[in-house]
Amino acid sequence: MKLPTLEDSRISVTGRVATLTFCRNDVRNALTGTSLIEDILAAVEWVNHSDGISVLIMTGDGAAFSSGGNIREMRDRTGIFSGSAQQIQEQYRRGIQRIPLAMEAAEIPIIAAINGPAIGAGFDLACMCDLRIGSTETLVGETFVNLGIIPGDGGAWFLQRLIGYQRAAELTLTGRLVAADEALQLGILLEVVPPERLLERSGELAESIAAKPPHAVRMTKRLLKHAQRGSLLDFLDLCACFQGMAHQRQDHREAVSAFLEKRPGVYTGT
Repeated sequence: MKLPTLEDSRISVTGRVATLTFCRNDVRNALTGTSLIEDILAAVEWVNHSDGISVLIMTGDGAAFSSGGNIREMRDRTGIFSGSAQQIQEQYRRGIQRIPLAMEAAEIPIIAAINGPAIGAGFDLACMCDLRIGSTETLVGETFVNLGIIPGDGGAWFLQRLIGYQRAAELTLTGRLVAADEALQLGILLEVVPPERLLERSGELAESIAAKPPHAVRMTKRLLKHAQRGSLLDFLDLCACFQGMAHQRQDHREAVSAFLEKRPGVYTGT
């Protein structure tokens, strides 16, 4: 399996699980002023077209998951933050706003293993993932208002779908930081584990998903996303369509046989 070419990240594969690790600890894995945006886009496109991958884990190398936007670039008005209001608008559209579009189009589940602070756009990236595992060192914050800006990457869309409007409004309008225990209570995190267990636990969760029939995992992921934005009638039509396709798969027949024979299924993606 040929891996994508990445600049500021590395990707590894174990079985049907891929792990994307951000490798710009020198800037706390900032999304702007690095190649991390392009790396994330390339990784998601790669897993979409890789039938041998069922789950993607995202994590950071070093102290932070991601600090979001590079504040020094904001101060110096360089990079995505340079130019007129119209130029900045276009740079957001052609830059960081491609991440939420790619994440919404991801065909497999994505797990954020949040190894440290996930701030601003870094927090939003974590919220775009399907599942989030944190450690006792995890710290999150929708902090844009503290810098006199707004969540320009679509964070206000994702956060309220995750924890509800009122909680999302409070976090977004105050810009306060949230430690791991509160993030777990709010439903931002699925679990909190010791730092040394973070990747191991994320891998266990990923492997439990990857052990299922691959086509069923991908179709179920698509249904979960469609359910957020479609009408019930249209959604049920899509469910019927997908179910008809699933019943024709060899992996479905293998799954039924494995269940009745009380053994693990052996799936080929067919």
